[in-house]
Amino acid sequence: MGKNIIRIQNVKKFYQMGEERIRAINGVNLNIQQGEVCCLFGKSGSGKSTLLNLIAGLEKPTSGEIIVYNKHIERMNENQLAAFRQQNIGFVFQSYNLLSTLTALENVTLPLIFHGMAVKERNERAMEMLKAVGLEGRANHKPGEMSGGQQQRVSIARAFINDPKVVFADEPTGNLDTKTTYEMMDLITGLANKKNQTLVIVTHDWELSEYADRIVHIMDGKIESIEEKERKVQLESRVE
Repeated sequence: MGKNIIRIQNVKKFYQMGEERIRAINGVNLNIQQGEVCCLFGKSGSGKSTLLNLIAGLEKPTSGEIIVYNKHIERMNENQLAAFRQQNIGFVFQSYNLLSTLTALENVTLPLIFHGMAVKERNERAMEMLKAVGLEGRANHKPGEMSGGQQQRVSIARAFINDPKVVFADEPTGNLDTKTTYEMMDLITGLANKKNQTLVIVTHDWELSEYADRIVHIMDGKIESIEEKERKVQLESRVE
């Protein structure tokens, strides 16, 4: 690990709901380093997913600064944010977010289309990624023809296809069984470690947090505590 590549400075996010003002994020300061696996941990409604959305530029803060690779995310317009995400960021979602009419190969190539890459090169890179996640035999299958674990592997391949600097994973194993959960986490952290990519995981599952270098405990929109950890090695041996 190395320099701080994500800097969050006194960030607040308030929502107005009728008469009530909801303080979803209420004065968060946090630095995340290059190559770090950082877990935003907390129960439902703690603000952890909102914080991830703010860092990724999917939502705007009410106040404060969010600096990713020396770029002020909070100052960018939608077009600038879209371009920044295409260049620097990958996403893994709980619900996979695959296009049901496209094959696994086509879903994985989507981020490359925005880069104007030739079809042949796109398909070659996508096949490499599908092989890396153990799905080369499923390239021509559509999401409806695959299990939840296989769909999430496609989602992971798509997230890493662009060699992003940062990958955000929001409850990435929420719809999966225990054995598949460990497989997915081994896969995500393994891919990120290989290229020293930064991984930010949002979860309320303590088992997932064990994969992190640091666990940031979030409660009521604030950082309650930060726990430094020794990264846990592959957990496959724990699942028979």
